[in-house]
Amino acid sequence: MIRKAEKRDIPGLIKLLYQADAVHNGIRPDLFKSNTPKYDEQELEHILEEEHKPIFVYDDGKIVGHAFCQITEVRNHRLLQDIKTLYIDDICVDEVVRGKHIGKALYEFVRDYAKSIGCYNITLNVWEGNDPAQRFYQSMGMQVQKTGMEIIL
Repeated sequence: MIRKAEKRDIPGLIKLLYQADAVHNGIRPDLFKSNTPKYDEQELEHILEEEHKPIFVYDDGKIVGHAFCQITEVRNHRLLQDIKTLYIDDICVDEVVRGKHIGKALYEFVRDYAKSIGCYNITLNVWEGNDPAQRFYQSMGMQVQKTGMEIIL
């Protein structure tokens, strides 16, 4: 079952955040510290209270997947059109249940949620080298919007 995260889900969220960190650290150890979740318990409690940052969980008796989202709106911008965007900050499925379409279910739930609140689009970032994530999002119909580049000095 997919639902909005609650305070009782924090231990499960943190477990998955460690797994997401392991993926990022494996790709870019020069940028990501090892064994460090993106948020701690107190930060998660605060995020759970923020209406524009919904977190959804896949709960099958325990938390086996999450989707961290942020809703932003552009209004009266000099250059940009007025739009409402849902940004997926993180989707993670527990490594022991990957391949069971939980990520697809989470993505589709988020997509339907974004439509229901009047979003124009969904955006996200994928680190170069995270080929499974890139393939997954492409299979969900996403396409490249812009490309970030760097030079290491």
